[in-house]
Amino acid sequence: MDIMDSTTIKEILTSFRNIAVVGISEKPERPSNMVARYLLQQGFTVYPVNPVLKEVLGIPCFPALSSIPPEQRKKIEIVTVFRKSADVPPVVDEAIAIGAKVIWMQSGITNEDAAKKARNAGLLVVENRCIAVEHQLLYH
Repeated sequence: MDIMDSTTIKEILTSFRNIAVVGISEKPERPSNMVARYLLQQGFTVYPVNPVLKEVLGIPCFPALSSIPPEQRKKIEIVTVFRKSADVPPVVDEAIAIGAKVIWMQSGITNEDAAKKARNAGLLVVENRCIAVEHQLLYH
């Protein structure tokens, strides 16, 4: 159950500027690609994560959070997930391991066990919400 309120979401989007986009697509019409482009336009730093891509939006793409070079990896604060709900647990494990502050499951994505594990590790958790839509609601 997502109990994240708009005040907390605003704090997240104001405080954190470095976002890993897990499950990003190279196809411009895909939501993950559109959201990453929007985040870049809003001044966020985006770290694309997809095991089959080398580059997205002119940015190097990494196969997993753990494969991002340490000097970049330690900057990641938000991990936004564009994967099936069933695929979220290993992403949460990696997010915890790299020291991320927030797990953000995009619209249609929830995983209570993974969310609980992330919360127990001290991460903020947003489920079933689009990070770009939330940003637009707060800032436009």
